[in-house]
Amino acid sequence: MTVKIDGKAIATKVKAEVAVEVEKLMDLGVTPGLAVVLVGEDPASQIYVRNKQRAAEKLGIDSQTINMPADTTEATLLAKIAELNADPAIDAILVQSPVPAQINESRIQEAILPSKDVDGFHAYNIGALFANKHQYYPVANTPRGIMTLLAEYDIDVAGKQALVIGRSILVGRPMMAMLNNANATVTLAHRFTQNLDDLLATADIVVVAVGIPNFVQPDNLKKGAVVIDVGINRMDDGSLVGDVAEDVHEQTSYITPVPGGVGPMTIATLMQTTVELAKSHMKIENEG
Repeated sequence: MTVKIDGKAIATKVKAEVAVEVEKLMDLGVTPGLAVVLVGEDPASQIYVRNKQRAAEKLGIDSQTINMPADTTEATLLAKIAELNADPAIDAILVQSPVPAQINESRIQEAILPSKDVDGFHAYNIGALFANKHQYYPVANTPRGIMTLLAEYDIDVAGKQALVIGRSILVGRPMMAMLNNANATVTLAHRFTQNLDDLLATADIVVVAVGIPNFVQPDNLKKGAVVIDVGINRMDDGSLVGDVAEDVHEQTSYITPVPGGVGPMTIATLMQTTVELAKSHMKIENEG
């Protein structure tokens, strides 16, 4: 029987642990600070930013949302990031994706100080992850949240065949690195992959992040596979579906539902990383 991985419950547990750490920091006179920059008025982005702000406020994190118009120039956004980099009250900086076309998103990610890069997208932090030194640096929150889910359900990835479908810097590539660091044998598939059906048929763990509804079907999967569905797609009738078909349950041993699986973990892990960055900044100040 397939076990549904309860992302909401694990996220609640993570946030409770974060709240304890925030309280400890506040006893020392430190309030973790998160700055979220939103450029433009994309409705989905506004919802994501609002959810992050609410989560931060509930945990006692000082969260600032900086709204900038859609016609903001790259130079103006870079100047704002430089200001936040220099602000000692800000421990973590996030620029909500996507940004308008006139802005080079990669350049923006590289402008954030690695020590304040709460998303883990700076090349310095990505390099640390691939070098397996990520214990000391921030990493991408969605893959980190997935690793937490696997650990909470005692799913050992060591020695397993893991397949990651989708190679974005948000999920796929850091997910590959984290699974590899945990001693899985990892294959990263993308739109040029020729033998995807063969890879799915032999994978013990499958992480799907392609943004295509029902992309993975039950007859693709190995019996007993652990399936992590990162996709969240809104259909014409308003319903939300993942990248994995709902009727895969007879083939899987564990699966994350959509919604309620991976999604809640992303925000919980973002809060966790923010507090960790605040701790690291406090340590640097004390050592200085």
